[in-house]
Amino acid sequence: MRRKIHKTPERLASVRIDAVAAEGKCIVRTDEGVIFVENPTGGPGVAPGDVVDLRITNRKKQYREAVAEHIHEWSPVRTEPFCEHFGTCGGCKWQHIQYSEQLGFKHQQVIDHLTRIGKIALPVIQPIMAAHPTQYYRNKLEFTCAEGRWLTSAEVRTDQPMDPRAVGFHVPGRFDKVLPIHHCYLQPDPSNAIRLVVDEYVFRHDLTLYNLKMHTGFLRTLIIRTADTTQQVMVTLQVAQDNPDLLNGLLNELQQQFPQITSLNYILNTKKNDSYQDQEVINWGGKPYIEEQMEDLTFRIGPKSFYQTNAQQAYNLYKVARDWAGLTGQERVYDLYTGTGTIALFVARQAQQVVGVEYVEASVADARINADVNGITNTSFVAGDMKDILTDGFFDQHGRPDVVITDPPRAGMDEAVTRQLLKASPERIVYVSCNTATQARDLGILDEDYTVADVQPVDMFPHTHHVENVVLLKRR
Repeated sequence: MRRKIHKTPERLASVRIDAVAAEGKCIVRTDEGVIFVENPTGGPGVAPGDVVDLRITNRKKQYREAVAEHIHEWSPVRTEPFCEHFGTCGGCKWQHIQYSEQLGFKHQQVIDHLTRIGKIALPVIQPIMAAHPTQYYRNKLEFTCAEGRWLTSAEVRTDQPMDPRAVGFHVPGRFDKVLPIHHCYLQPDPSNAIRLVVDEYVFRHDLTLYNLKMHTGFLRTLIIRTADTTQQVMVTLQVAQDNPDLLNGLLNELQQQFPQITSLNYILNTKKNDSYQDQEVINWGGKPYIEEQMEDLTFRIGPKSFYQTNAQQAYNLYKVARDWAGLTGQERVYDLYTGTGTIALFVARQAQQVVGVEYVEASVADARINADVNGITNTSFVAGDMKDILTDGFFDQHGRPDVVITDPPRAGMDEAVTRQLLKASPERIVYVSCNTATQARDLGILDEDYTVADVQPVDMFPHTHHVENVVLLKRR
């Protein structure tokens, strides 16, 4: 039998972090090529300008991967993280970087992707639109309730038995480990208070939480939605067992403790995963929806509805999209990947007709309801796969678009959809993206007939590497 040879890990001492790269990683440039630097769970995070010791964890043909083991010199762009869970929780990974510097990194990311991937001519890119506020900006959080609590190093070393239950967020890279959260800076009140009451109720009544490996236990997830403009609150519990006594006890507790909850729901999900778009939602108390307002529009948001999680910044983004559409009241607008119709309804009163197309049928149903609620009659919504729907026959039936607004998921548009847009030849295309890499790829195809006239990055998610981007294309 051959003896297994253990190689000594390759290490680099006292190297300076140069910049940030895709997915929030940092990079070091060396004579041997680029090194992508990640942080082990529980670390302080690295920032451009830090001087660190690195341990190489993976060697590829064109790059290496590493983790920082020690920081010798702190970067001047650093700031003190505001959350006690920073470094272990998977969210808000850029807390240790000053917000003004975060904006600069995101702006550069947009430039890099559009030039290096899209390889297209660009105008001067607008300054990134900063978020206000940078804390408590989300209107939806989903907490995992699991038997698989993440233990700190100090807890691992103790001989005391630890309760395995936790209500919180998954630790990065560990589907079966959940970090209990004491205070989260992402969602405004009463989000933290609701989660803590659920956590306390679980231990006081000895409820079982879902075991993600064994698929046993009662309580699976806690989903909290808050409306920024109306202050309405929705709580949805997902359970894995049909036990009315346990469920009603917890729902009664929430109803008594939080009279401001206007929609209280539950989902019985016996599948082995937590996805619930295919599950029935039972409205236990209040209305089956909450409402958000934008200008003179009211949007109903159900437990399954998609709505931008940063409502204030979404409003700013939608205003950019509407302005760049250049509507005079005579245009036919296609809103692709319309979701629940927020952009379609936001521009409808400045257009002659708006056609929204969306893959998820439940979202299309929400869009039609929202059109009725707001008395908007010049919109129509169609459900189906975008590449199958956008055909010559569809254009003949609904008319060819003068303006297209497209807001695809992170994967971007299917090439067949992009090619159909070239055939449809709208005068303007407003491309909203949450992934500038795939946006750049699609713009490279549209460059056959369109010129990029304007680019507006928008920071929707402070303290993360994510950036939204709006691009205006004009037909040559």
